Amino acid sequence: MQTVITMLHRLVAAEDGQDLVEYGLLVVLIAIVAIAGLTFLGSTVSAVLWEPLSNAI
Repeated sequence: MQTVITMLHRLVAAEDGQDLVEYGLLVVLIAIVAIAGLTFLGSTVSAVLWEPLSNAI
């Protein structure tokens, strides 16, 4: 029983994977911001870039 308690204590106290989780969360946050920005600005970019080209033809 003492071995199980010791192993659980090591598992809880270990910080080896903490950096990987933090980097993963950072990547997810950047992806969410990028998708939200593209969604918000997508129609504006389309209106500014593509409509003048389509009207010129």
